[in-house]
Amino acid sequence: MTTYVALLRGINVGGKKRVPMQTLRELLSGMGCGSVRTHLNSGNAVFTHPAADPDELARELERAIERELGFAVTCMVRDAGDMRRVVDADPFAGRDVHRSRYIVTFLAGPADPAAVAGLDPAAYAPEEFVLAGRELYVYYADGVRDAKLTKVLTERRLGTAGTGRNWNTVTKLAAMASETEAAGE
Repeated sequence: MTTYVALLRGINVGGKKRVPMQTLRELLSGMGCGSVRTHLNSGNAVFTHPAADPDELARELERAIERELGFAVTCMVRDAGDMRRVVDADPFAGRDVHRSRYIVTFLAGPADPAAVAGLDPAAYAPEEFVLAGRELYVYYADGVRDAKLTKVLTERRLGTAGTGRNWNTVTKLAAMASETEAAGE
């Protein structure tokens, strides 16, 4: 069994696309997942499954949500090793960053580095970003609400869908995945 983390995009925000966490757990269990646990009410789940393709699990979960709840939700799935890699690759490690203003966007596919190569970091300071494969690390030093980078680091520019989680949530999900993996569930 492999341990995975599912990240659902844009649910339970403003009363739209309501996915109760109990329903998410039931959908994952119905897909043959074991040891299903959710974190917060924003579409985060840790589970085990014998499948080896996280992208196929994401597509299967998207189909299950649409079939059961009647609306489309984009899902990203990473295995426990990917979550450890995301945490270990922290480009802001050793710096005093406000963890709730530090967002990792998990991308459905790799973004082309050329898409962000022309962005002048000085034009967005004190905001900072690092694109690393299928993750976009962004530090919004003054908060996300009026951030300049949110207007330019779009799915259109990146060429792929994504969903963001603050650093507190990222590290918690990585820890939950490691615990599940260590338990051999």
